[in-house]
Amino acid sequence: MARLATSRIIALSLAGAAWFGGGAGAVGLPSTPAKPVTDSFFGQAVADPYRWLEDWSDPVVKRWSADENAYSRVYLDAVPQRAAIKARLESLIAATPSRYSGIRAAGGHLFARYTDPRLQQPQVVMIDDGMTTAPSRDLAVKVVIDPNKIDPHGLTAVDWFVPSPDGRLVAASLSTGGSENGSVHVFDTATGAEVGEVIPRVQYPTGGGDLAWSADGKGFWYTRYPGEERPEADRHFYMQVYWHPLGGDPRNDSYVLGRDFPRIAEVELDNREGTAPLVISVANGDGGEFEHFLLPQAAGPTGTPVPVTRFADKVVAVAPGPDGALYLISRLNAPAGRLLRLAPGDTNLAHAKVLVPEGKAALLSDRGSHSLAVTDSRVYLRRIEGGPITVAMVAPATGQPLGPLPLPPVSANHELVPLAGNRVLYDMTTYLKAPAYSIYDERRQSMDETKLSAAGGLDFSDAEVVRDAATSADGTSVPVTIVIPKGARKGGKAPALLTGYGGFGVSLTPGQLTAEQRLWLDAGGIYAIANLRGGAEFGEAWHDAGRLTNKQHVFDDFAAVARLLVQRGYTDADHLALIGGSNGGLLMGATLTQHPELARAVVGNVGIYDMVRTELDPNGAFNITEYGTVKEPAQFQALYAYSPYHHVKDGVRYPAVLLATGENDGRVNPMHSRKMVARLQAADPAGLPILLRTTANAGHGHGSSLAERVALSTDIYGFLFDQLAMTLPLPSAK
Repeated sequence: MARLATSRIIALSLAGAAWFGGGAGAVGLPSTPAKPVTDSFFGQAVADPYRWLEDWSDPVVKRWSADENAYSRVYLDAVPQRAAIKARLESLIAATPSRYSGIRAAGGHLFARYTDPRLQQPQVVMIDDGMTTAPSRDLAVKVVIDPNKIDPHGLTAVDWFVPSPDGRLVAASLSTGGSENGSVHVFDTATGAEVGEVIPRVQYPTGGGDLAWSADGKGFWYTRYPGEERPEADRHFYMQVYWHPLGGDPRNDSYVLGRDFPRIAEVELDNREGTAPLVISVANGDGGEFEHFLLPQAAGPTGTPVPVTRFADKVVAVAPGPDGALYLISRLNAPAGRLLRLAPGDTNLAHAKVLVPEGKAALLSDRGSHSLAVTDSRVYLRRIEGGPITVAMVAPATGQPLGPLPLPPVSANHELVPLAGNRVLYDMTTYLKAPAYSIYDERRQSMDETKLSAAGGLDFSDAEVVRDAATSADGTSVPVTIVIPKGARKGGKAPALLTGYGGFGVSLTPGQLTAEQRLWLDAGGIYAIANLRGGAEFGEAWHDAGRLTNKQHVFDDFAAVARLLVQRGYTDADHLALIGGSNGGLLMGATLTQHPELARAVVGNVGIYDMVRTELDPNGAFNITEYGTVKEPAQFQALYAYSPYHHVKDGVRYPAVLLATGENDGRVNPMHSRKMVARLQAADPAGLPILLRTTANAGHGHGSSLAERVALSTDIYGFLFDQLAMTLPLPSAK
């Protein structure tokens, strides 16, 4: 790969003289002895030189991690623009508008997660529904749960919340330190006081967690992980559904369902309309297979739920309508999805009628029944084609098209909330504008923007969005969104930052750019988002083409998009950086080992790098349905063929690398980052910086405090600015 000019390399060496070792007080590269272990899979010997770094209970490993942090801090703290970058990020974040999200309707009120950029953690608030569009009245917002007061240190977060049907109570999962290890707390919305007993073992990063209230608000169903009744190794698996009556002792709660669920079941509960039956959605791990159960109100809270679909049926969402019918999104022989309808009272899937056949645009399916909104006169269907999302409206009984929901071009919708009076609240997001909420009135067939929309904030009017496509190794066309400053000339030298994900059916859709991306654009940078296989941008076929033994397609797609940015004249290899997190961190590891010449710098956040041992962790077991298992020959061969840790080669000149992780990560074991950094440092000890950043007060990123988010972003962008020789301009009003 072409490198920066010699003077630039010398400057880096001088700036990091103490970092590379030498003088008094210097922090050198930590000693990381190889202690080889060799495993055999189907006759294939697999070497693992740094397995000893997996044991976090070993004080030696903790000391090594602390030494790596100190080593990284010398470089990161010495970045010439570090203080200015941190100050600018804090200023931009403060200028980001407060926003509502995750809105739910109950008891004539709206409940939402409220993110104030000045606070460490988002709050849960209650809003009078009638004030959202009233032109002459201010929006009345009442804070119901404030984790910033519960924990002034900012380490307690709300994982999720569910209001009771009458809006009198809110149940929420609270966890600390980014662990996502949550217990349910119940709050009185009138007083904000906590009521009742805390229920533990409800939420964990492996299978998540959920809760649904009964129609009368006298109790709720919830997910529960095992306790003393199972061995320690099983306590993040075997999720079941229990019933809790308000005022009762949680130790006496009633079992409802789950003894026959898969070990890696992920359960969601939905009873949003209060009077509707409870829908229990069960995912078989993370691969996109679901089964569904129905518990009618007449059956009572501890009745026996009725099976409606099984994994083989390929139904990915079920929602009851006000008419008593069931509406289902099916991918059986229809990878883009089709809408089915079961008549009221009928739970036999064989009787379902096709309401909307498969089309060119895929029916987007989030977990559970949240994908569908059904009212008296409409079914709202979210459709995706390459990234942008549209919403189609159809008649509930016939499937007759009733037009699209009003949305801007190249935008996305994530929330659809039926309200009283034949209205639906929905959000809309674009790359360059703050999120907005509108209410669609079905009777008037008109849309009114609400006061829930974010006001003011970051200005991206000086940028434009370009949609393009790269050709992958097998000829597949891969979409990419490129955000560039208006009037920018293509000269092949602009700093460019490319991101992607490519897994778990997660689609990268339009959403307003962040303070970090505003910072990047201000410094003349280009920002690009690749829509890789493994997501669901074109339906389940797109997902399947990037999972299990097809995973290499994801890395080929990403490399093709990176090359497109160079071919189109946006940047070159010396000015290109790559960034991704979690499964996107795996993407970073595979890209830098397969194509070390492709980019100047790579940032992997909470990434997976040892694909041979990932399934040994609790959440790794849930990932088997997406990645595969080393216990099956073909899947092992695919995993080993791209496993980043096993394909680092001695003597290769790798890009500058920053890997970040959190000690409390229950989704991706931090050992992945430790082992990957150790292997890279051993392979290229005199090359560009290879750094590990581990924080004690965070996990996978969910629930991280504002202070930790700023600290992480400062380190990441300081690293990138330094490696790409970027200059932060004087402050502007953007």
